[in-house]
Amino acid sequence: MPQARDLILSRRELEFLLYDWLDVTALTARPRFAAHSRETFDAVLELAADIATEKFAPHNKRNDAEEPRFVTTDGVGRVELHDEVAPALRAAAEAGLLSATMDEQAGGLQLPYVVGVALQAWFHAANVGTWAYAMLTVANANLLLAHAAPELVDAYVPAMLEGRAHGTMCLSEPQAGSSLADITTRAEPAPDGTYRVTGTKMWISGGDHELGENIVHLVLAKVPGGPAGVRGISLFLVPKILPDGTRNDVALTGVNHKMGYRGTVNTLLSFGESGGAVGHLVGAEGRGLALMFHMMNEARVGVGAGAAALACTGYLKSLDYARGRPQGRPAGAKDPSAPMVPIVRHADVRRMLLAQKAYAEGALALVLYCGRLVDEERTGPDPEGAHLLLETLTPIAKSWPSQWGLEANALAIQVQGGYGYTREYDVEQHYRDNRLNPIHEGTHGIQAADLLGRKVVMAGGAGFAALCDRVRDTVARAGEDGGTADEAAQLGAALDRLVEVTGLLHDHPDVEARLANAGVYLEAAGHVVVAWLWLDQVLAAAGREDDLARGKRAAARFFFRFELPKVGPWLELLASLDRTTLDTDPDWL
Repeated sequence: MPQARDLILSRRELEFLLYDWLDVTALTARPRFAAHSRETFDAVLELAADIATEKFAPHNKRNDAEEPRFVTTDGVGRVELHDEVAPALRAAAEAGLLSATMDEQAGGLQLPYVVGVALQAWFHAANVGTWAYAMLTVANANLLLAHAAPELVDAYVPAMLEGRAHGTMCLSEPQAGSSLADITTRAEPAPDGTYRVTGTKMWISGGDHELGENIVHLVLAKVPGGPAGVRGISLFLVPKILPDGTRNDVALTGVNHKMGYRGTVNTLLSFGESGGAVGHLVGAEGRGLALMFHMMNEARVGVGAGAAALACTGYLKSLDYARGRPQGRPAGAKDPSAPMVPIVRHADVRRMLLAQKAYAEGALALVLYCGRLVDEERTGPDPEGAHLLLETLTPIAKSWPSQWGLEANALAIQVQGGYGYTREYDVEQHYRDNRLNPIHEGTHGIQAADLLGRKVVMAGGAGFAALCDRVRDTVARAGEDGGTADEAAQLGAALDRLVEVTGLLHDHPDVEARLANAGVYLEAAGHVVVAWLWLDQVLAAAGREDDLARGKRAAARFFFRFELPKVGPWLELLASLDRTTLDTDPDWL
């Protein structure tokens, strides 16, 4: 009978990815991580697993059933949450897990970022709705540490890392959505050097609650007289509570009711209804969007990590169900009185479980690989190369786990049948929670346009070239082994065609036609990347004959037989520069 934590995340899987594949212990040879060892990494991961299991997982279903409520007290709107959220977040903060990867001088443990991604995976899998408050706060604090004036850092960051304050990112507006060039929130300079912020922000996760002493909003706004479009956007720190203890001019005006992810309150906020909310400029005027990308890119990898973790926990729960649920008899069995077999013995159920494993563990490998690149960017011998590769992979790391992790959750429901579709079992909630991930922090279409329109051509295509070099290195090593030579040839051919089609698209003079099917490009590139990561894991498991290694080889074989062949037709469609979507008149729809 598996323990509760065994159905949240696989410790054995994490250890393989971190130590056998990514060789995270090698990072301890670098000065930044010299105080650490595998023992300290294991201890922190064990602590995260304990807190996630004991403090977060028990109220995951309660988060779903008892949504955040909009209540009014003395004429002021506020959000009311149930009573298990705050203690869970406080436990993680008191354990130092919010600041785990931050500098020691900032109060952090100075762990490798990749270890931080792994420890956060426990919380994503256990209770993504509650952990989102912490994830946003950490990303907010990281932006401030990198770009804010020291006095702002001193005034707000320690409270966030100690769990006494929380953070948000305020980008979207009701009329603008993802089109940030069209935001209308304004920030008027005040005589004391601060600004007065007025406007409305929509879809603000964690925008109001009473989980701590304060909420630190990072708000995009335009200073009058600045340039039009995104070049006129600046970034402001707007606290809910001012230093003198009075409430800032930030009002909760609505709560959005979501299909899933219900534990994280999502709000409509009004800034400046009574004269203007006090805001502090972060960085220089006009640099707001560039600075916000510091938080957005961290959040995008975090979204991918959350999607992967939800896929992993759904897979583990459906696998446990399939092993323990007797139903039917083997194909060809003629005796109706013969004992039933667990459904895991049926080939189609194994197909669904293999697909889940391939999607979930492939997605987890992708986000951990990106975490390792952050460490290379900060401490490695080629920081610029690591940065360009990470930039290229970020839209894939956000969207591929969000799309295929959701498919894994759909298969988890299918494995459990009618039971899986009921609220008495966890997997239907995991599906609904994961359904948000293809939307927030930039939709699938936005990530696709970013990848094809910007990332594969930035710096003269250096990031894309670095990605191709790493894939080819794995192909070359796998090609030398008779056990992986076929997969190496298949992946090499898919990569060559991806490179060819990428060049064809970017040689086309019509930008609209070039980007019309960017979503297909993202799926093709994502599948090539995940196939590469699966093949690389198989090489890391070479010579092992335990169940983990055999499972790796089976999942990789599944991905190469069932998934990678999809890339060919996708790339043929792209190469044809198909205009079906462009030539469809909106009136016909």
